[in-house]
Amino acid sequence: MTEQRGTLLGCSLGGLLLAFLALQSLPQSTEGSNILGVFTSHSTSHFIVHMSIMKTLAEKGHNVTVVSSVPPKVTHKSIKHIVIPLSEEEEKLIHGGMVDMVKQKPSIWTTMKSIFTSLAGLINKQVDTLEDKRFTDLYNNKDNKFDVVFVGFFFNTYQVGLSAKFNCPLIVSWMAQPMLMVNEIIGNPELSSVPQMSISVPAGKAMNFQQRLTNFLSSTGFRLLGKFLHFKYQGFYKRLWGDDKSMPSLEQAMKNVSLVFCNSHGISEGPIRPNVPAVIEIGGIQVKSKPDPLPEDIKQFMDNSKNGVILFSLGSNLKGDHFKPEVVTTIFKTLSSLKQQVIWKWDDLQTTPGKSANILYKKWLPQDDILAHPKLKLFITHAGKGGVAEAQYHGIPMLTLPVFADQPGNADKVVENGYGLRLELNSLEAKEFKETIKEIISNPKYAQKLETFSKLYRDRPQTAQELVVYWTEYVIRHHGAPHMQSPLVHMGTVASNNLDIYALVILALYLIFLVNKIVWKFLWKKCTGKSKKTAQNKKVKKQ
Repeated sequence: MTEQRGTLLGCSLGGLLLAFLALQSLPQSTEGSNILGVFTSHSTSHFIVHMSIMKTLAEKGHNVTVVSSVPPKVTHKSIKHIVIPLSEEEEKLIHGGMVDMVKQKPSIWTTMKSIFTSLAGLINKQVDTLEDKRFTDLYNNKDNKFDVVFVGFFFNTYQVGLSAKFNCPLIVSWMAQPMLMVNEIIGNPELSSVPQMSISVPAGKAMNFQQRLTNFLSSTGFRLLGKFLHFKYQGFYKRLWGDDKSMPSLEQAMKNVSLVFCNSHGISEGPIRPNVPAVIEIGGIQVKSKPDPLPEDIKQFMDNSKNGVILFSLGSNLKGDHFKPEVVTTIFKTLSSLKQQVIWKWDDLQTTPGKSANILYKKWLPQDDILAHPKLKLFITHAGKGGVAEAQYHGIPMLTLPVFADQPGNADKVVENGYGLRLELNSLEAKEFKETIKEIISNPKYAQKLETFSKLYRDRPQTAQELVVYWTEYVIRHHGAPHMQSPLVHMGTVASNNLDIYALVILALYLIFLVNKIVWKFLWKKCTGKSKKTAQNKKVKKQ
């Protein structure tokens, strides 16, 4: 009996020991970590993606502080917000820049041009946010300790210095697929087989010659733009932290990025490309797994519709007064003549394009929740990345009216994949607009294509939210996870493109050619010399 008790006790102690060892082998808990998000872009649509990441981390129990230049539309009760708003002058600058871009024909080249003109002021203004006392107090107060800092990318690479300033790892949040300027700071290779955001290529297909040429010119243009902006970044970096001797150089700081979250899902959306481990795709992070209840007026408007509902929104950056009056008139004339109910995002509710029983104007829309409604039939959109991803997730066909940046490329992909059609906003005509709307709503092929894609888009081993939590905590647990860093970060243009190897091969071939030339020249002289001597000897004998 005693022996049995001893055996049982030994087994119990052994089990407890094994359980203890198993617990010790689990990853160290990072719940309750202090996380800082710095999002200085003026774009509300970008900010929604960034804040969806912050909300996910706050829901997990982390202590999140966010600094931004615009108020949040997505938030969590425990997030501490520090909003450093734009001045009246900056608001006018945004308005003027948008008006300029709307007037131009959308393309990658007009977008690059706008970086030097209408967008230049907005890019420059981001540095003002980091100079504001409300922000500098965060690192001047030694009681503030952060375990990781997030930076929202928008032509602001100099902000990688925040890693050194807060003495913690840095993660970049980018609102689209991996692109050249983001790839550079994480060491993600740029390949000729991977199209830039402006080029639409069907899944599983290679670019044709014209597309590869456009891709080459586009990537070369962005590389040159990056070189130009680097000089500006150095000026901003010096302006912010030039007097701080403890700060590394900008070049050194750029080699200290731990991770990049990209709002993309290459497997379903494309393009198919190799990514280094430090690039994590979280496409659809802003999409809720279960939609929130709609505001009562929108809910009733949609529930009571007999012929379905159309959502018309050109995003958070574009306002009604950015467009020509005749374009707005055409849009109202067309939408008011439809049998469907229309929800129209319009900022100035005091001065609307017109009154119609089938149109509901709203200054702000819970877009993702509206797209999830079963009575929604069509989404008329500017083809921003966030809106397109939400429509694809919910299987809603689209009519795209792109304006600038990545929107033309997104719109082309929508058409290429059969998810909808595209029209030019500035040359919109009522008849064509109405016929296109009717085609998309009445033809089931668009909805069927999206239903197939939606299943593919949702089929993942981990949700976007789970990926955000795991990899953020991974970076914190492993103090920046330097073991994941791509060696490409530490290689210059010469080494990363093997230019020195090519030079050595060319030199070797040249030396081989030179030696061969000398040897053949020597042999030729020797042979011709012998021939001449033999001929002379024969001549002497004959005499």
